[in-house]
Amino acid sequence: MKKRVVIIGFIFFIIASAGYLFSLFLTYTKDQNIIQEESQEKIQLQFWRNYGTKSENDAYKKLITSFEKEHPHIEINMVSVPYGDYELRLRTEIAAGSPPDIMSIDSPNLALYAHSGSLLSIDQWMKSEGNIDDIPPSTMEGLKYNGEIYLSPVVESGVALFYNIRLFKQAGIPLPSQDPHKPLTWAKVLEIAKKLNDPTREVFGIDPAQGFSDGESPAYFKLPLLWQFGSDVLDLEANTADGYLNSDQALEALQFYQNLYHTHKVAAVELPPDPFVSGHLAMSVMGSWTLADFEKNFPEFKLGEDFGVAPLPKEAYQVTPNGGWALGISTKSKHPLEAWEFIKYITSFEGSVKYVEMTGDLPARYSVAEEFPELNNYPKNIFVQQTQNFSKNRPVTPVYPVISDAIKDLFEDVGIGGKDVESSANEAVEKINKSLQDVKSSE
Repeated sequence: MKKRVVIIGFIFFIIASAGYLFSLFLTYTKDQNIIQEESQEKIQLQFWRNYGTKSENDAYKKLITSFEKEHPHIEINMVSVPYGDYELRLRTEIAAGSPPDIMSIDSPNLALYAHSGSLLSIDQWMKSEGNIDDIPPSTMEGLKYNGEIYLSPVVESGVALFYNIRLFKQAGIPLPSQDPHKPLTWAKVLEIAKKLNDPTREVFGIDPAQGFSDGESPAYFKLPLLWQFGSDVLDLEANTADGYLNSDQALEALQFYQNLYHTHKVAAVELPPDPFVSGHLAMSVMGSWTLADFEKNFPEFKLGEDFGVAPLPKEAYQVTPNGGWALGISTKSKHPLEAWEFIKYITSFEGSVKYVEMTGDLPARYSVAEEFPELNNYPKNIFVQQTQNFSKNRPVTPVYPVISDAIKDLFEDVGIGGKDVESSANEAVEKINKSLQDVKSSE
């Protein structure tokens, strides 16, 4: 009996010892795996973007932190460059052969980078993982070059007609409709502007397209006027501006614009500081971001009491501009798959929701717009509905920077200078066509 007890005890000792040794082995193996993982170098991805607003910067930082937590083997190094310097610095790095892995690109400039071979096509990934049916077709078209998708969007942009409620009521003029599908015509806007224009009090009827500034703003705000009158900048194949930018419809739009300044005098080249807020401007075409700007910088200027928002005016057609900063991958990136993982995360439903929550920007996705009640109610529903149903992207062509400059000069010539609209349009056509020919010659 004693012998049997000893044997059983010995067996239990052996089992316990084996279990202990096995647990030591598992612990050792786990520790070795941890040491091995920690010893592996993380994949470093350079991400460049324009600086933007504080809320945009904070949103990207938060999203990067979340992404890195879910992808511990990837580290995102974000570089935020001031807007005015961004394009030059990015193109300089590309020319030097050291571009960032991930680039924020203003969508109208897409073709410039894609045509030069600097931007990687993400067409296959977008179609399989990007849920592109959740993005309005007009937005998607602005992200393609030669039929392939190169960029993925986070947010969209839009413009509308802002009007001074107090000036309207003082003149007994009915307030414009808040229905995104019922914009005023430009003819009606002119009629109202004439009634509200009062040079003796320095009150101007309308700022039709954000005055005269530099950068991309002139093309973004002024091209819609050409589209609304039924004209365009280029033919469908983007081969020529002749017959389009100088078409009868384009000349009609340009003449209407010029008349606002020089014939009817309801628009002014020079305006007082903050003319809309100060009551010196009855109507103005402004961007969706203006709502947040008013709330932050002019809290006493109240929506519904002092100002209202209406759909962007139309003429023959109802058209608004779209496009904005979207994300793409450099062809020189050594880690394109990881770069795509980051872009997919940022521009997904989840990433876009977080971004819109922090910035208040307009989402590019239908599903994200549905997630926010305020985007389905006045006044933000106007911007969302216009973008989804009536928007158009600027021409996708490698010579777009030339087009942007030509549009800026064209509207300055007819608006500030009062020059003949046909000769001014022909000059713009000549400038654009020369650039198109230079690109074809270099191919």
